[in-house]
Amino acid sequence: MNTRMRRAAVAVAATAMALSLAACGSAAESDENKDSSDSSAKKGDDIKVGLLLPENQNARYEKFDKPLIEKKVKELTNNKGEVVYANAKQDPTLQSQQVDTMITNKVDVLIVDAVDSKAIAGSVKKAKDQGIPVVAYDRLAEGPIDAYTSFDNVTVGKTQGEALLKALGDKAKDGQIVMMNGSSTDPNAAQFKEGAHAVLDGKVNIGREYDTKEWKPENANSNMQAAISALGKDKIIGVYSANDGMASGVITALKRAGIANIPVTGQDAELAGVQRIITGEQYMSVYKSYPQEASVAGEMAVALAKGESLDSIAKEKSDSATTKGIPTVLIPVVSLTKDNIKETVVKEGYYTLDEICSGNYKAACDKIGLK
Repeated sequence: MNTRMRRAAVAVAATAMALSLAACGSAAESDENKDSSDSSAKKGDDIKVGLLLPENQNARYEKFDKPLIEKKVKELTNNKGEVVYANAKQDPTLQSQQVDTMITNKVDVLIVDAVDSKAIAGSVKKAKDQGIPVVAYDRLAEGPIDAYTSFDNVTVGKTQGEALLKALGDKAKDGQIVMMNGSSTDPNAAQFKEGAHAVLDGKVNIGREYDTKEWKPENANSNMQAAISALGKDKIIGVYSANDGMASGVITALKRAGIANIPVTGQDAELAGVQRIITGEQYMSVYKSYPQEASVAGEMAVALAKGESLDSIAKEKSDSATTKGIPTVLIPVVSLTKDNIKETVVKEGYYTLDEICSGNYKAACDKIGLK
């Protein structure tokens, strides 16, 4: 999927302060606009937000995204707004059915993190036809989307690629790396891959590359086993893994083959990924501020439900294959290594040191001075 982004600096904190919490009209507006404004105002804070998340294998959706969006909607509606939640469990057909249910339940706005960005387009149009605006969350769905927030996905891939090059150092061409990309149905995966290739091409030897079905760790494990068989365990010097879940499958395959001490990348700063980083099994992850992303999604959803402009929230525009000029907010990312765990995931409240350094991980934490 070709997505063109025109980036402008976005200050999320300032955005939150700038969001108006009440629909307003001008005394000079037309009768038609007054009617529209009055209709929107009648909703007040008593709005219903439909939240559709794609899967529950990745810990982030249930642990961070859902409760954070619920919290923001409550905050912006004086605790009167309701979030109606559904998880598609990686099934695009189920997600389409969930959209139908949300329409039947007369939600005022939808936040959709699409399982399949193309397959969801018909459902997005169906919602729009019923007057329900749609916020694309975390990945840019097709169809008549009203707003979009995510991370700068090309930059995510570049961040991963740069970290892998740093870990390999002057041995970057002494062997071959394996690239474990995400699902081919996910536009984010294509952008991660684009960013990684922009950094890695010509600087490493890519022995095998996979688009991993449904992002599943077990599929990444199978792919990695195939790569080891094809390349030979002594030839592999590093693995680009697009997220932490797949990194777990990759590392299991490496261990089984007796391959140790090679850098493996990741993304999402899952607790298990952070713990693998402190033990040295995984080199890095990409820390993404889900609180910022969820906050922006909540702001967009509440504003759209109330008929308000997004001009004070979204300063950027994105184009999907079907829709141009979508109001957009992109959240910055950080390379997470053992050196900045305390300044990132601990500081923002993802995990406590007690959670990270529990049980068998305490010795590893002590070893790297994580206390």
